[in-house]
Amino acid sequence: MLVDCNSFYASCERVFNPGLEGKPIVVLSNNDGCIVARTAEVKALGIPNFAAAFQYEEIFRKHDVHVFSSNYTLYADLSQRVMNTLAEFAPELEIYSIDEAFLLFTGMGDRDLTELGKVIRQKVKQWIGIPVSVGIGPTKTLAKIANHIAKKVRKFDGVFNIMNHPEIDKVLEYVKIGDVWGVGRQYERFLQQAHIMNARQLRDAPDAWIDKYMTSVGHKTVLELRGISCIDLDTMIPSKKGIVSSRSFGHDVTDLKELEEAVASYMTRAAEKLRQQRTVCSFITVFITTNRFKDLPQYSNSASMRLMAPTAFTPYLVKQAIQLLHKIYQKGFAYKKAGVMVTDITSYENSPLTFFEKAYVDHEQKRLMDAVDRINNRYGRDTLFIASSGIIKKWHMRRMKLSPAYTTKWEDIPKVK
Repeated sequence: MLVDCNSFYASCERVFNPGLEGKPIVVLSNNDGCIVARTAEVKALGIPNFAAAFQYEEIFRKHDVHVFSSNYTLYADLSQRVMNTLAEFAPELEIYSIDEAFLLFTGMGDRDLTELGKVIRQKVKQWIGIPVSVGIGPTKTLAKIANHIAKKVRKFDGVFNIMNHPEIDKVLEYVKIGDVWGVGRQYERFLQQAHIMNARQLRDAPDAWIDKYMTSVGHKTVLELRGISCIDLDTMIPSKKGIVSSRSFGHDVTDLKELEEAVASYMTRAAEKLRQQRTVCSFITVFITTNRFKDLPQYSNSASMRLMAPTAFTPYLVKQAIQLLHKIYQKGFAYKKAGVMVTDITSYENSPLTFFEKAYVDHEQKRLMDAVDRINNRYGRDTLFIASSGIIKKWHMRRMKLSPAYTTKWEDIPKVK
């Protein structure tokens, strides 16, 4: 079963503002640049995704479209609540993305999965406030197709079961080849040139042709369309092998002090992610760049260093990152973006030892960071923070239409009058 949240970012904005129900909503990218989420009402206006928001301001005003900046804190928290709810219904769950998850129902006997899908849909809406679509199939690829149909065809009321469907051929003919999970743009063009235009034609392609022209991933897709499950559920979230923390600034930055604050903030986020997955890093990189779309002097550069010992200690990582920034900073340029990257990541258990430094897992630094993380998790992000990351943060990305962090900040919790 694939459960997918409908217009997730926009639906999150509706949860604490019920007056937006049924009204057109768009959510914008960093610095309020592009449209990254739209409700069905906005799609009906012909406004495309990833379009520059300023190009449609007149249409927004004319049709009373509600515009929001990306509220990542709110979206992440509601996503976790949705996943926790889904976990109550299935013995195995794979979180595929922030707004969708696969549920595996092995050994459920003769239980009516269509009715179960309806129950899940109703419970997620009741408990979290997020509408979802449910697709059910014998393989992950067919469950994806079923979910696609559940979203598109209203008569199924958000739940579609493709298992043993009497008109499976018609169902697969309805799905364009570009909408099949695992078929990217290049593959789509190639298959269309071979006159394979829909999911049924791909399923029925000759084995000899598949062996000759398709990769192992493409071959698995064909087998899955035939009802042969060969893409396993991944119930363990793999640790990241590299972590990048970066944002474009709300305005061009020329002052080194502001760049230091930005780099310190980004490294703080990267270090938090390291500790969340119980890992340490041995290599860090800092980069800065100007805005190539402006008719101004251009400059970009990066600097890297290997650490004496693997660590996830925020103060040390921030100190080293700022030193790297000083090596590459040049006066006279208007910087648009900065970022950090941590690599050579290993788990706490596999962290290499050194004669010169105490291992992070055995160091008082870890106990300090664990305490900081507990406080920030309980009272909100940056309740405790590194002073070098700044307080006012004038460089922060522009989010002029940001909704409150309803579920993660005490001051933003809705008040009932």
